[in-house]
This record gives sequence, structure tokens and C-alpha cells, in this order.
Amino acid sequence: MKSLKLIGLAFGASIALSSAAFAQDVTVAVAGPMTGGESAFGRQMKNGAEMAVADINAAGGVNGKKLALSVNDDACDPKQARSIAEKIAGAKIPFVAGHYCSSSSIPASEAYADGNVLQITPASTNPLFTERKLWNVARVCGRDDQQGLIAAQYIAKNFKGKNIAILNDKTTYGKGLADETKKALNKAGITEKMYESYNKGDKDFNAIVSRLKRDNIDLVYVGGYHQESGLILRQMRDQGLKTVLMAGDALADKEYASITGPAGEGTLFTFGPDPRNKPTAKKIVEAFKAKNIDPEGYTLYTYAAMQVWSQAAKKAGTTDAKKVMAAMKAGKWDTVIGPVEYDAKGDIKQIDYVVYKWDAKGGYAEIVGGGT
Repeated sequence: MKSLKLIGLAFGASIALSSAAFAQDVTVAVAGPMTGGESAFGRQMKNGAEMAVADINAAGGVNGKKLALSVNDDACDPKQARSIAEKIAGAKIPFVAGHYCSSSSIPASEAYADGNVLQITPASTNPLFTERKLWNVARVCGRDDQQGLIAAQYIAKNFKGKNIAILNDKTTYGKGLADETKKALNKAGITEKMYESYNKGDKDFNAIVSRLKRDNIDLVYVGGYHQESGLILRQMRDQGLKTVLMAGDALADKEYASITGPAGEGTLFTFGPDPRNKPTAKKIVEAFKAKNIDPEGYTLYTYAAMQVWSQAAKKAGTTDAKKVMAAMKAGKWDTVIGPVEYDAKGDIKQIDYVVYKWDAKGGYAEIVGGGT
């Protein structure tokens, strides 16, 4: 009986020690659309964050502590994003990789700033995110004023003298990208024949498609997400239009091809040079593929966000958000997407957008020469 008591005490002590060790873990967060229309990108972010945390822990963690990951769903809803940000700040989590939609990242960033949370978005491209002089914001992707310029350069070069239409979904991301593309096109001497908006979540675009047909539009630029873009493309083809559809980085997911089928062939979009093809990503890509995960879109960008934070936290010798941010902006970081270096606003200095084209088999490839 005595030996049983001793065993029980020893077991209890081991539980207590495990709990104490777990309590010393540093919790970091990823936040994005785990549900809803953009959940494909939420899955990319979750996959990237999980793999990064596992790899960082396998290499010894951060400042002698292991990382634990908190996964948060904002469904690309600004109010939900703000609520999540307040929860993360309240839990004293020092870092979040997120969000995906600019309309979520921007309101969330204010709660993070108040709660001493450092935020690196892998995907939010609206310039306003880093233009409000907040101390805590950064990104590992480019901006819409850069992306829109590349799209405009491609259109001006390849569709000179053609009829151009510009659509937007009224969101922070979609309208912002459409407006930046329009601005760059107008500066290049091209005036669009049609500028129209729709609501995110719309399913019936036949009225817009009829206008595209009436105005003999050769290329329609869509500032919006992949679901609506796919439906616009299908409904154009249903009405017999051969109009080329071009959009931004929100088309960088195979779900676009599942919406359009073979009709999506020829669709154009802008995105950074595919990180899956970079030498810095080779081992990580192989590790993802061993798990039957294609690290497309923003998977590796989220992994890179985790890398930047962990390296800067090690350099600073602390996870205190303000000290880590100071280290981030003063250094240059080796990541899966290549070297990352920041300006004072939190934007990366290494920007390089290119143009991609979808094929009939549901894949996409960079156009040689692209828009660069």
C-alpha cells in the first residue's frame, strides 16, 4: 500500500512538473479565415504556422522556451477580427501571424497595438495597414500600390488600344487594389471604358457581364476574391465572351480552378515570385509534400512571418513585442521566402510582383517577362 502511495505521489509530481513546463511555453497565434468564403487561405495560413512552430521547437524553441500555437478564425469579418484581437491581447500573447483580409488586419491591428501584441500579416496588401504610424505592424508580402502598378504595366504593354473594364467588390482589399490599378493605368494614358462595383458574396453577375459584352471589353480587371472572380469568369463564358479576366493575389489558390473548371484557362493574376520554387524553400516544400500538403499561396509567407518573429525574439533576447519589433526593423532575416528586411513603417524592402496565368489543367505558371 505504501509503495502504491509512493507511486501515486511520484506520478502526481511528474504531472505537476509537466504542467509547470507547459506553463512556461510561449503561446503565439495565427489568425485568419478558417471558415467562410476565404477559408482556403485560412488553411494555407494554419498549415504554414503549424509547420513553422514545429520546426522552431525542433530547433530548440525561442530563448529556451517551446512555442504553442493558438489558431483563431476571423472569417474575414472585421468585427470578428477585432474581437479575436482583443482576446489575443487579453491572453498576453506577444505575437500574431495575421490576418488574411486587409479589412480584418486593419481594425485588429489597433487592438493589438493597445494590447502590446506584434502583428505580422502574411497576406494583407492594403497600404493603409502600415500607413497609420502604428508601432506594432509589419508584413512579409507587398502592397497594393506595388501590385497594381505591375498589373497596369502588363495591361498597358499587352492590351494597348483595347477596351478595359475595372470591377471591385467594395472591400478594403478589393477596392484598394482596383483603385491602385486604375490610378497606374490612368497615369500610363489608359482610361478604362467601365468602372463598376459589386458586393462580396454576390452570385449573379449577369447584369455586369451584359455590360461587358455591350462595351466590347477585351480585359476586365477584378479587384476582389477568388470566389466571385471565378463566377464572373464562368458567367462571361456562358454569355459567349472571350474577355480576359485579370485579378490580384487572391486568385493564388487551386479553389479558383475548381470554380471555373477548364474555362479558367488564360486568367491572369499578380503575385510574388512563387516561393515554392526558391532554393530557400526546398526542404520545407519537401516536408509539406510528405504530409500531402501543397504549400501554395500564403502558406510559406505565414511560415516566413513566424521565422522573422522567432529570429528577432532571439536577437532581442525577449518576446516583449516592442523590443522584438525594434530588433526586426534593425535586422535582416533569413526566411523560407528569402531574405526579409524592413523599413520604418513595417513594409518589406524586397518587393517583386510578377504576372501568372492559369492553364486548362487547374495550375498556374509565371509568365516569362511578366509585368516586371
